[in-house]
Amino acid sequence: MGRLKQLPNRLTSLPPRIASPSHQSEADRNRYRRATQPWRKWYSTKAWQSLSWKVRLEAHFTCAQCGRVEGRKGQTVADHKIPHKGDEALFWDENNLQCLCKLCHDKVKQAEERAAGW
Repeated sequence: MGRLKQLPNRLTSLPPRIASPSHQSEADRNRYRRATQPWRKWYSTKAWQSLSWKVRLEAHFTCAQCGRVEGRKGQTVADHKIPHKGDEALFWDENNLQCLCKLCHDKVKQAEERAAGW
């Protein structure tokens, strides 16, 4: 029986299937997203911080999806009901915002948006 020769590595010629490598840090990923989606800088503004706080405060830090009341800092998010995708009017529309707990925002809502193709 003949010896098995080494098979050529065909995987190196394939294009990557994901936008950013999994070994990238969160900071690197955020820098990349801000560079490719300029509207992301709106989240860093004082106006957004104020609007976000107002929405969460008016909702009494209660998640609109699961009803959880979250008192710890950073555990609620002002979420856009309809994804704005750079539409400035939709981004700043207070009626388009809701309070979500971090779990609902990061898992449930993101899965819904991906399924809907947003």
